[in-house]
Amino acid sequence: MTDHSRGPRLRSPLRGPWLTSVFGLVLLIGLPVVIVTGLLSYIAYGPQFGQARPGDVGWLHLPYFAWPTRPSWLYRLTQGLHVGLGLILVPIVLAKLWSVIPKLFVFPPVRSPAQALERLSLIALVGGALFEIITGVLNIQYDYIFGFDFYTAHYWGAWVFIAGFVTHTILKVPLMVRSLRSRSFREVLRTSRADTRPEPADENGLVAEDPTPATISRRGALALVGGGAALVAVLSVGQTTGGFLRGAALLLPRGRSYGNGPNDFQINRTAAAAQITPEQTDDTWRLAVAGGAEPVQLSRSQLRAMPSHTASLPIACVEGWSTVETWTGVRLRDLADAAGVTAFASAKVTSLERSGAFNQAVLTADQVRDADALLALEVNGAELSLDHGYPARIIVPALPGVHNTKWVQSIEFREA
Repeated sequence: MTDHSRGPRLRSPLRGPWLTSVFGLVLLIGLPVVIVTGLLSYIAYGPQFGQARPGDVGWLHLPYFAWPTRPSWLYRLTQGLHVGLGLILVPIVLAKLWSVIPKLFVFPPVRSPAQALERLSLIALVGGALFEIITGVLNIQYDYIFGFDFYTAHYWGAWVFIAGFVTHTILKVPLMVRSLRSRSFREVLRTSRADTRPEPADENGLVAEDPTPATISRRGALALVGGGAALVAVLSVGQTTGGFLRGAALLLPRGRSYGNGPNDFQINRTAAAAQITPEQTDDTWRLAVAGGAEPVQLSRSQLRAMPSHTASLPIACVEGWSTVETWTGVRLRDLADAAGVTAFASAKVTSLERSGAFNQAVLTADQVRDADALLALEVNGAELSLDHGYPARIIVPALPGVHNTKWVQSIEFREA
């Protein structure tokens, strides 16, 4: 007699512990990288200065330390991995969910305390993963479309996912190891569709009781999922790596607004969106530098008269895109010297922008003292365009893009 207690009959002969474990192994390797790089991004925003979001995370706050400036491509690497690998893993996540669908129809849903814990971990794992994927993809596609703060929701959603991931891993790793050892991966890759057979019946209910003939081999299924992941990689990694793949980066359209000539690179927030007016950036503009005995006001001509420095540095955005450009300007440490600042613990940079979420940033002393940390006046041998921060912007190696403040109005060197 057929057991109908599992609900709809999901009859694919491919489902079983082995295939589920293969997808699980890939996620077990990839998801920790996504998790760690995401948490590093939070630290890079400087939670010790209250500028990371969310600001108040209670006992879930991460260790505070000054985000390093070397290597200069550090944030480009960590955030590129977080966004790029997160997108690449989406097909594997969906395949893993497909492989365990029969468990969603098991009745009764809870038969023991151990199974109850497994179910709770599964809810946190699947719910957290879907929330992080959906909101993350929407955030890199569109500009602040949510009715809630994305950064706060993404942070708390990440911890829900992490809790489910860790618990589920502890519960399922022994089963995954046994399942992977049950058959040879090389043998599976040599098995054609005609020779594909269901796995032996299992106690977890993944194997169909009355499987249909195979319409694709396990080799084909793995190739399909792997090909999907490879396609996502081609359509996304170009925004981080640059080169010939940049034009194919269809999954990261944010930052696809570009300038002209030497200023022809990504613009995440235009001057119009920031409500920067011509009167704010004309010849009357002055940079206010405070922290010494007396505040100092510097015009662009005075800044140009100071010793200049040129550096080829990346600028990387939280949405995953990055680019390397050649910047010229005044070292921040030279500005501190010009203002008579002898000792400081941090520097507060304020923009002409008034309404933006990141219209100011606090830099650590080490970030300011880096030899390539600049108040940039030029890029690629030309003046900054208005959209790229004219009359002056901050460029600090390895700093998140939004903290490389554009349209700088003032720099205050502070003792704490």
